[in-house]
Amino acid sequence: MAVFLRPTISLPLRPSPKLTAKAVSMNRAIASNPESRKLPILLFDIMDTVVRDPFYYDVPAFFKMPMKELLECKHPTAWIEFEKGLIDETQLAKKFFKDGRSFDLEGLKDCMRRGYSYIEGVEELLLALKQNNYEMHAFTNYPIWYKIIEEKLKLSTYLSWTFCSCIIGKRKPEHDFYTEVLRHLNVEPASCVFIDDRMRNTEAAIEAGIVSLQFRNADSLRQDLSNIGIDIPTDGSNRKGVLPSLTEER
Repeated sequence: MAVFLRPTISLPLRPSPKLTAKAVSMNRAIASNPESRKLPILLFDIMDTVVRDPFYYDVPAFFKMPMKELLECKHPTAWIEFEKGLIDETQLAKKFFKDGRSFDLEGLKDCMRRGYSYIEGVEELLLALKQNNYEMHAFTNYPIWYKIIEEKLKLSTYLSWTFCSCIIGKRKPEHDFYTEVLRHLNVEPASCVFIDDRMRNTEAAIEAGIVSLQFRNADSLRQDLSNIGIDIPTDGSNRKGVLPSLTEER
């Protein structure tokens, strides 16, 4: 079940007084917006929130080792540097493993490409939000390979890749990344809703004043968004199986 992240507060079936107070605070920020821009702005983590992350499911098999062994063998900071845009993929290949062993970089990229897919129900939810004209941005830790995701899944149909760590040079849960997002968007923190599957990232968002939801699955996220006043169509026209033709072409 999804969780509206405030300290020690789980999301109930009906909004709690504290959850309602958070929604009221957000609505006040929306009401004070002097422009026609629709608020709140929705900020989505991508991996394991919108898109399945192949690293945890497919990459260990690619390297023919269990995840525990892979984590022990890989360089402790190489992937982080890649996500922040500090090294390119050629440099990643040279230092991915602590012992400097070589591997098939293009094979790894193909493995990742095959593994990218929408989390069940999320594309339908994104479509519903887009149809209601919500402004949506990716707010994610990922390297330049986000372009492979875009090529395959066309996320830009629904949201902008505005806040990707390899572009900004910062990673969640670094506080500076959150403040950079707010500075760029030029809105109050309470005018944003951040969705991420990792609690440490959502807690950092809360510290920055951003409304935060922890992702569990698409249905619970749909309910959580409704509970804080996000308008989502419920007529079923955008549920699974009734998506634009671009989905059928993938």
